Amino acid sequence: MTDSLHSPVILDIAGTTLTADDRRRLAHPLTGGMILFARHFESRAQLTALCAEAKSLRPDLLIAVDQEGGRVQRFRTDGFTALPAMRTLGELWMDDAMRAVQAATATGLVLALELRACGVDMSFTPVLDLDHQDASRQSVSPVIGSRSFHGDPRVVSLLAQSLMQGLALAGMGSCGKHFPGHGFVSVDSHVGVPVDTRSLKTILAEDVRPFEWLSLSLSAVMPAHVIYRKVDSRPAGFSRRWLQDILRDRLGFAGAVFSDDLGMAAARVIEGRPVGYTEAALAALGAGCDLVLLCNQSLEQGGRAIDELLDGLTVAQSTGAWMPAIDGEARRAALVPQSAPLTWDELMLAPRYLEALARLP
Repeated sequence: MTDSLHSPVILDIAGTTLTADDRRRLAHPLTGGMILFARHFESRAQLTALCAEAKSLRPDLLIAVDQEGGRVQRFRTDGFTALPAMRTLGELWMDDAMRAVQAATATGLVLALELRACGVDMSFTPVLDLDHQDASRQSVSPVIGSRSFHGDPRVVSLLAQSLMQGLALAGMGSCGKHFPGHGFVSVDSHVGVPVDTRSLKTILAEDVRPFEWLSLSLSAVMPAHVIYRKVDSRPAGFSRRWLQDILRDRLGFAGAVFSDDLGMAAARVIEGRPVGYTEAALAALGAGCDLVLLCNQSLEQGGRAIDELLDGLTVAQSTGAWMPAIDGEARRAALVPQSAPLTWDELMLAPRYLEALARLP
């Protein structure tokens, strides 16, 4: 266990093995997790060894990845199954709804079993954004696009629930994203600041529905770096209105809340003013996030941004500008799987895994 009341920072590392700086940062009492990307993968053996070393430093460390399927799948080779995009499952629903439900469960099960066999604890999935389309039937939001199951919140919810069942069968939690919905804006929050001008009534009646219907099932939620102008001047991930009043109080969500990447362009501006990493993290934590992600910074200037964040939160804690949340730490710890995973060799002979492979679309 950590010696901190709350370890909210989820950070990345430089490469396929841990450097001295990586080990120092992972051992920091405010570090609660590690997020992996394609650059961290050379082989299953290497990935397994990397995760094992990280866990040797911090047994309760949460190791996560974006392994959605389709174009967002970080690990694709050396035995990892090519997973379908969520849109593929939605298209299958239109042809054979029950087969789509089976395929979604199989997708979640294969995804989770393969990751856990290598030491990865969770994937940031499912995507609950609606696939809003324009008059030419093109996705309004290119950054979401095929990552969305469907444009109908009922279909999104049912397929996401099935995928989450597959995750749970393998002992893995789920993370619905991007609350309250990223599918209606065209700007990519990685590079700009998207603004959604719809009313709260409209958003609640459409995009929020999957989060509402799945609020008891989701292990975690990740808010969007989108400004919903008629609701709050701040992006949802920095908004107490969205995270406390709506997500927690109105929808009754009791799981963990992750910020999206604080390195994204839309997270570096709050109410028109540029902010640093520490200020962005404090804003997210103050709004109701339990955990804050800072991604793809370990290679930039020797990871200075990560150290800036860890040092800044340490100072904020010591001066009382930020108070650790015991409940937030409990929600983080609950995401770390409690059951032992199958090894890869065991997985290759597991009947449920082999049946799930046969049911993928």
